[in-house]
Amino acid sequence: MWFSKSKEEVLKEINVNPESGLSEEDAKARLALYGANKLLGKKKKNILQLFVAQLQEWLIYILFVAVVITLVMGEYIDAIIIILVIITNAVLGVIQEVKAGKAIDALQKMSFPKALVRRNNEVKEVNSHEIVLGDILILDAGRFIAADIRLIESANLQIEESALTGESVPADKDASLLISDLKTPLGDRANIAYMSTLVTSGRGVGVVVETGMNTEVGKIANLINTEKKAKTPLEIRLDQLGKTLGKFAIGICVVIFIIALLQGRDLAEMFILSVSLAVAAIPEGLAAIVAVVLSIGVTNMSKKKAIIKKLPAVETLGSVNIICSDKTGTLTQNKMTVEAYFNLDGEITVERNKNNSATEDAKLLAKAMVLCSDATYENGNGTGDPTEIALLLFGDDLEIDRKKINAGNKRVGEFSFDSDRKLMSTLNEEDGKLTVYTKGAIANLIKISTHVLEKGKVVPITEAHKKQYLKAEENMSNKALRTLGVAYKPVNAVVETSEMEKDLIFAGFVGMIDPPRPEVKASIELAKNAGITSIMITGDHKNTAFAIAFELGIAKTIDQAITGQEMDDLSEEEFIEKIEGYRVFARVSPEHKVKIVHALKSHGHIVSMTGDGVNDAPSLNAADIGVAMGITGTDVAKGASDMILMDDNFATIVSAIEQGRNIYNNIKKSVIFLLTCNLGEVITLFITLLIGLEAPLIATQLLWINLLTDSFPAIALGMDPGNPEVMKEKPRNSKESFFAGGAGLHIILGGFLIGALTIVAFWFGYYEHGYSPFDHSAPTNTVEYARTMAFMTLVMCQLFFSLAVRNSSKSVFQIGVFSNKYLIGAILLGVLLQLIVIGIPVMQRAFHLQMLDLGGWIIAISLGLVPLLFNEIIKIFIRARLKK
Repeated sequence: MWFSKSKEEVLKEINVNPESGLSEEDAKARLALYGANKLLGKKKKNILQLFVAQLQEWLIYILFVAVVITLVMGEYIDAIIIILVIITNAVLGVIQEVKAGKAIDALQKMSFPKALVRRNNEVKEVNSHEIVLGDILILDAGRFIAADIRLIESANLQIEESALTGESVPADKDASLLISDLKTPLGDRANIAYMSTLVTSGRGVGVVVETGMNTEVGKIANLINTEKKAKTPLEIRLDQLGKTLGKFAIGICVVIFIIALLQGRDLAEMFILSVSLAVAAIPEGLAAIVAVVLSIGVTNMSKKKAIIKKLPAVETLGSVNIICSDKTGTLTQNKMTVEAYFNLDGEITVERNKNNSATEDAKLLAKAMVLCSDATYENGNGTGDPTEIALLLFGDDLEIDRKKINAGNKRVGEFSFDSDRKLMSTLNEEDGKLTVYTKGAIANLIKISTHVLEKGKVVPITEAHKKQYLKAEENMSNKALRTLGVAYKPVNAVVETSEMEKDLIFAGFVGMIDPPRPEVKASIELAKNAGITSIMITGDHKNTAFAIAFELGIAKTIDQAITGQEMDDLSEEEFIEKIEGYRVFARVSPEHKVKIVHALKSHGHIVSMTGDGVNDAPSLNAADIGVAMGITGTDVAKGASDMILMDDNFATIVSAIEQGRNIYNNIKKSVIFLLTCNLGEVITLFITLLIGLEAPLIATQLLWINLLTDSFPAIALGMDPGNPEVMKEKPRNSKESFFAGGAGLHIILGGFLIGALTIVAFWFGYYEHGYSPFDHSAPTNTVEYARTMAFMTLVMCQLFFSLAVRNSSKSVFQIGVFSNKYLIGAILLGVLLQLIVIGIPVMQRAFHLQMLDLGGWIIAISLGLVPLLFNEIIKIFIRARLKK
């Protein structure tokens, strides 16, 4: 651990002289030995590989079998239609995935092009990928750091590390520090500077201790590379459904084959019958319909500021029961704000962008803060340290005129901040009078103050005053406010810096915090009511994190907070056992975040992780749903995520979960509808063949129904308006099958009813022509008419049944017959397609159909309405039971 070694030990181990740096020869040799200072990425899949990956699903395998069977039967048009379904499904998946997998590219862009290095006694700029172990890097304000370095010199050095640690305030660095605790969190290693972080102020010199993939950013890149993305619950369910349907189809074929053998039918007919049943058992359009429904959902979500990168991720959102959120910038505003100030009038709360009445003592406190600052803030844009910008805004909130103050107070001297004194002083001239203003740590200021400002008067400081100030500081610290004090003194002449910080008049102090986003608390409460637990994960300090979590309603007691160091003290088994009791994780590293996600997932939770920094990328990748911020998020975080929030609004996540739940419910409706229809077809064929009748439907007719007539209502069901009460329900169990909650019984009853009605229609077709279905001497015309009756009745049953599937308990009249206009359109289109196939002679001959007479139409439509009416009656009893 480089941070635990002294400067001298590090230089000796790496074998470099800090005064002269490496020689060019030595640098070249080390470059050859250790490799370029670059981040390595996963080999990207090309479009063809992505396309092939989309085909590796059970439902698709079954469709390929259907293609082979239809080709063997000579039904080439049907084979082409099924191939088009397969291609459509794959193309939709590829389009979404092409945008994904850019995390390492973004990390590589963060390996900045130039670094200031000392070699051969000269300071020069070199390309960052040429930096090697042992190079001496020169740091100055505004420069990105090209590798991980152990600092050997530092002067007022501050480095912005929020992308790595999640801390919104630049970290103070000190080369002279020696850290003995090997478990010190990344954000507390004050003698180390990291690749891709930014120097905000001061200067420093460091020796390169790690390059490329060995840097902290490199470790993150490696975590992203090695983290395998698990299949989404929807992909798992569709796979299981595909396997179940495949086994069911094979089983049906075997049974029919045996029955046909026993009945003495010929082999060719047996094969055709078995194929017909296999076609009936498999919903050929399901894969494409699910893809289309997901695509529609993705489009709608993008209009609501949530961009989904991979189609099945939409449904996973509906299963989420834990949201792990980064604190800085996600739950908070990522800008320091003065919440309160304290002087001897007491603690006064400050309201942002409102008129705050203030005493002259308070205005002097704000004036001192404004003058003892190097930051600027004009027209909504600030430069400098975020803490100092907050102090300028504090002046605005107390209605002091900053422009006037700065113009009338010329700075004639200053004593810059350093981490030893923890103070900064300026000497200002106003109307010929000189005043020293000093800001910094309260305890340090009290030590050098001899007087205090009390109700407009300067009085000697007493022990009671000191206790009062320190008690007030403790109160603010308990509320997780960062405190900063200010003192002043008038002087008669320009004084040396050594004389500035003596005999001061203590004026008071302010308490600052990075405040929560205003909309977050309501979103967390909404999520809680929906059975979703919110967890905060941050690089910030435990007390600060807990205070924000408490305010937002995430945590109730400090026992629910744990630090990364405390996590390391637990064994993996202990941590997994205790994980569900924690709501706040503070001072954590990227590895900790991944560990947290894995531990939660081990309990069966579906975990969403939100974040914006480089440090969030591995955990975004490990989570079931990784959510990146679109505005403040790094390209790395966006590349590793499944969803990007375009407005960085935590509330959008909860809205996306609501949409995810509705989309899953709609997919489930489509699946129930298709499987009920297919079971109806299987029952029709199975029963008629079992009792020795002719097949009421042939393979081409079944494919027409499954690929065209059924598909439009199924897609329309996928576009059903969302249930407004969906967020009052608990999250769905991720292992729950499509058949849960009575859906399996619904499918069986509906399938048997549709099958029975189709058989009745088939019988009526014979009866109308004076024949019995058992009469094998019936002419071909009669058989074709009976099949047309079965064909039309089956389609009518399915089209009207789609209205019943929209809600499991509410009547179609309660939810509104026309509230889903797409479904009404799909039913009308289905009827039109039937008229085309039955009315155009070419189509009639291709599908072996005949035009029905008036009686036939009346029977087909009447029987078609029965499943809808039956469901409406059943729902009356369901509603009565629910009321009880």
